[in-house]
Amino acid sequence: MKSNLFMLLALFVFMSCNDSGEKKEDNTQDKTVAATPDNTLSEQEKKDGWQLLFDGTTKSGWHVYANKTDGSAWVVDNGTLHLAPQQMKDWQAMGGGDILTQDEYENFDLKLDWKIDSGGNSGIIFYVHESDDTVKYKHAWYTGPEMQVLDNAAHPDAKIIKHRAGDLYDLITSSPETVKPAGEWNHAEIKADHGSLELYLNGTKVVSTTLWDDNWKALIAGSKFKNMPEFGTYKKGRIALQDHGNKVWFKNIKIRPL
Repeated sequence: MKSNLFMLLALFVFMSCNDSGEKKEDNTQDKTVAATPDNTLSEQEKKDGWQLLFDGTTKSGWHVYANKTDGSAWVVDNGTLHLAPQQMKDWQAMGGGDILTQDEYENFDLKLDWKIDSGGNSGIIFYVHESDDTVKYKHAWYTGPEMQVLDNAAHPDAKIIKHRAGDLYDLITSSPETVKPAGEWNHAEIKADHGSLELYLNGTKVVSTTLWDDNWKALIAGSKFKNMPEFGTYKKGRIALQDHGNKVWFKNIKIRPL
């Protein structure tokens, strides 16, 4: 009887060790799956119609709003599109300014990663109407809505509701709050499809609204944009990365027309 019990116990230990070994091997295989390198598209993304807006090595396809500067403050740095202010003029970098895509987009899904310096402020602006009339349209944000990029822990704007990271700036507060601390990468996504607008930060939907309806007009009327009659009215425009005078980095910028 004792002999049979011993044999059963030995068999149980052997099977347990074998199962553990198999699981360990499976985990090892999972870890060997290579991630898509920065600033590239996977084969599936290519099939799905995604387009790369930043190649990680040049500023090709980008220019400063209304060509107000030579754009020298925007540099390609270690695979990122980086605003590196050296000298300031007012609240923006000399040689900086909001940097825009060459092409305009109507219905789209935009994804990118951003990282902000301590105490920094920037933004992702869309449906930007670019004009040579820089008196009426002084900056990109005079026409296009913005997803806020901010160090919530140190920038004064964080004290203002609707001015925190992930917010639809001065229009709708993001919820829940999913932003990572300054110096860490955040993943943002903006989906604009026939008036439906959704903002995502680090994989979570934080804003959802409808563009151009009566509620949208009421939101603008109650905001700092109320005296800009064409703000938020355009249904096609450029994508802009904001120069707010602080160091900011962007990478993996890609878009899929809808």
